[in-house]
Amino acid sequence: MDDSTKDNSHTRRSRGKLLRVLGVGFGLAVIVGNTIGAGILRTPGDVAKQLPNVWLFLGVWVLGATYALLGANAVAELGTMLPRSGGQYVFARRALGDYAGFVVGWSDWLSTCGTTAAVSVVIGDYSGVLFPALAGRTVPIALAVTTIFALIQWRGIRWGGSTQNLTSLLKCLGFAALIFACFAFGGRASQTASAMQTPHGVAFLVALVLALQAVIYTYDGWAGVVYFSEEVKDPARDIPRALFGGVLLVMAIYLLVNIALLRLLPLATVAQSDLPAGAAAQAVFGAGGDRVLRALTIVSMLSGINAYHLMATRVLFAMSRDKLFSERAVRVNAGGTPTVALFISCAVSVLFIVLSGTFAKIIAALSFFFVANYTMTFASLFVLRRREPRAPRPFRAWGYPFTPALALAGSILFLVGAVAADLAGETRDSLYALALLVVSYPAFKFIKLVERAR
Repeated sequence: MDDSTKDNSHTRRSRGKLLRVLGVGFGLAVIVGNTIGAGILRTPGDVAKQLPNVWLFLGVWVLGATYALLGANAVAELGTMLPRSGGQYVFARRALGDYAGFVVGWSDWLSTCGTTAAVSVVIGDYSGVLFPALAGRTVPIALAVTTIFALIQWRGIRWGGSTQNLTSLLKCLGFAALIFACFAFGGRASQTASAMQTPHGVAFLVALVLALQAVIYTYDGWAGVVYFSEEVKDPARDIPRALFGGVLLVMAIYLLVNIALLRLLPLATVAQSDLPAGAAAQAVFGAGGDRVLRALTIVSMLSGINAYHLMATRVLFAMSRDKLFSERAVRVNAGGTPTVALFISCAVSVLFIVLSGTFAKIIAALSFFFVANYTMTFASLFVLRRREPRAPRPFRAWGYPFTPALALAGSILFLVGAVAADLAGETRDSLYALALLVVSYPAFKFIKLVERAR
């Protein structure tokens, strides 16, 4: 039985179907919601520590955007060739087999649920600072935020999509207001002198790799639209537009934020700050700067939680449809929401919130997989071009095979650099990730054994 027959049989057993109602606007909103978060408020300090030169500092943000654009170019072909909801799991399973799909799907799903929990906890913390009556209620606030967004999505994809559009718009307006305030009301810092020296030789290459790693982490999320490929009205047109438009929009916001920081603060000050955006807000708004930044962070994170719920649900739904999880999770309500998958995803996020300290290492280890998953996605493009040369491809990656090869090479170098940095430092996240990979194989075989026994 081929994949399409299996998919049809699963659809008949479900209580509804995914609805093809989303457009380019939603694609842009989910990319913005999934990508822009607290990282852009903190990461400039880490980059400035490594590269204390204005042009190198800005250049590494452009380089990170270039990697994302190369990736979007490859993913646009895969997303239009395989317009099925589920994200990168769909590509890895089709090209590399069930086990590769299993690893990509489970690591993606668990890390997304964990991110939902982590972001919700930050919202709880910041709410307690903004509103003293809520102080000390971090966990209840985090649980409430996570549950409320899940209930909104329970109503259907139109509700979830509209919420994504609204919260992402508020996020963009918030950042636009901060950028405008920095230019309109802030002073002008001198960048002519720096107490820090730019590294040279091998030290420069190490610094560049570390800075680029931080930037790529901050750009992560640009592929958000492909989690909903079969719910997009015109995937052949809308997926590429959303991918390229989303990356360019995020790049513009990131560059403007960094330029605004440099207008207000010397680069040395940015490098010495754990939260450079906080220092900039204080320079513009005085004592109220902290409250302004915390409010912006909360607004920014709300769209992230909505996006994470949407994406985690689609990954679990897709894996269930392919018999890599319980068949019950393919059930879809009349509004187009995979309700069982949503319930399980929300429940795992709630568990992470309640046991947030206990699972910190697992989430850190799973974060290693995000570039590993991109690596398998880019490899999938080459595999499918070779194995299925005549498959319909409404969008073909520009500059193939050179541009996807650059994206693949960049991902491999990133992984090598992450492992090297872990071995040289105090963290062992990549080693924990490899341990999880080893454990995943018997789990995969067990699920397949259970499936065959049915």
